[in-house]
Amino acid sequence: MENTKNEIQAIFKETCGTWQNCTEETVLHFLATCQSHNLDPQYCMNWLEEHKEQMAHWDEFSEAAQEWVNEHTASGTPYTMDYLDEGF
Repeated sequence: MENTKNEIQAIFKETCGTWQNCTEETVLHFLATCQSHNLDPQYCMNWLEEHKEQMAHWDEFSEAAQEWVNEHTASGTPYTMDYLDEGF
C-alpha cells in the first residue's frame, strides 16, 4: 500500500507539480496517468479528495474529475467497448 501511495505521489508531482498548480487539466492528466500505470482512477481520485483542502480551486474541477473517473471505470474496473457490445 505504501508503494502505491508513493507511486501516486510521484505521478502527482509529474502531472500537477504542487497543490497550488492543480487545475482541471492537470488533475485529469493525473487521473489518466494513474490509469496508464494500472492504478485504479477511483483510488487516485479518493487520494486527491483527501488533500482537497490544499487545492485552492478544488470545487471548480472536482465534479469534472469525478465525471472522468465515472467515464473511465465501471464499478472501479476499467471497461472496454467489448463489454458494452455484449449487452451487459
